[in-house]
Amino acid sequence: MKPTVRPTVPNFSSGPCAKRPGWSLDALKGACLGRSHRSKPGKAKLQQVIDLSKEILGIPADYRLGIVPASDTGAVEMALWSLLGARPVDVLVWESFSKDWGTDIAKQLKLDARLIQAGYGEIPDLGQVDWNRDVVFAWNGTTSGVRVPNGDWIPADRQGLAICDATSAAFAMDLPWDKLDVVTWSWQKVLGGEAAHGMLVLSPRAVERLESFKPAWPMPKIFRMTKDGKLNEGIFKGDTINTPSMLAVEDAIDGLQWAKSVGGLKALVERSEGNLKKIADWQAKSGNWAAFLAKDPAIRSCTSICLTIADPAVTALDAGAQADFAKKLASLLEKEGVAYDIAAYRDAPAGLRIWGGATVEGSDIDALLPWLDWAFATAKAEITAAA
Repeated sequence: MKPTVRPTVPNFSSGPCAKRPGWSLDALKGACLGRSHRSKPGKAKLQQVIDLSKEILGIPADYRLGIVPASDTGAVEMALWSLLGARPVDVLVWESFSKDWGTDIAKQLKLDARLIQAGYGEIPDLGQVDWNRDVVFAWNGTTSGVRVPNGDWIPADRQGLAICDATSAAFAMDLPWDKLDVVTWSWQKVLGGEAAHGMLVLSPRAVERLESFKPAWPMPKIFRMTKDGKLNEGIFKGDTINTPSMLAVEDAIDGLQWAKSVGGLKALVERSEGNLKKIADWQAKSGNWAAFLAKDPAIRSCTSICLTIADPAVTALDAGAQADFAKKLASLLEKEGVAYDIAAYRDAPAGLRIWGGATVEGSDIDALLPWLDWAFATAKAEITAAA
């Protein structure tokens, strides 16, 4: 039967993600509008984003954190084009975005690159990584629902740089800063901010690389982090390379203040892990029509939670029909106003992708789960009738 309780907030998209609980446009009333972002009030707002982010995430005092253009993609590309070339590179590839980084490194920058790959739902053998090389990887694969289990595989005495795309991990997972040299994320993921702005963290080792190595290729202005061979410290003090949206900046401040108010990183991690547990408990009792794309619980994401359709009536269909079935589930849920934008990523195996990040209330996950069973039963009945 059709459930009667709907999620209060049906936004389970994996980006842009749900706003923090209780959010409204009133949260933006203090925005520094109609003023230069380089004015004293404008720079103070940008610095506030940097300071709050460092405080909540526990970023070491000697690490730099800056606001950069073009969301997480811009932050990653800025790091790749500015830092790589001094050493060969290992790229861990197990989902679409890390595949893009591998393509850029091997085919655009034309570096000596080794791609260590695994399929969707799996993770490469981390023991294959050569830490005499620079290493590029995602902490959490947004399109695959897979995360690295911890930082134990990263040695303290590494020679290469650890360059980590943490866009769907930051603020939901505990990152070991001493094991990471470059970390990137975007505002529109775990804290539900607005898009177009990225965050870039540099360790002292990364700064030393920037100041001691000059890439062989021309560097666009939007990527330049040094001036006369020295780090441009202004980027890491709110002096952005290009003009940011001060409305988006205000929204980022609001999200960070909310994060601090609920208990900081520990509470944010608990909220995300709690959402994953709710879905795992439901999946174990659902008759197994749904399965996790990541079969190993140790590498299962608590933010981008990816499910496949495992019922034999569906797996017996060809790949196109399976994809259509998964899209049917997502469409039924959207028409009911229960869940928006939860179809699997376009390049991933057919299924559903439910965002479980910290801004998603556990009560909304609870309300969603019976609707998943209803949507599956409804769609399966259509297959049975057609047969």
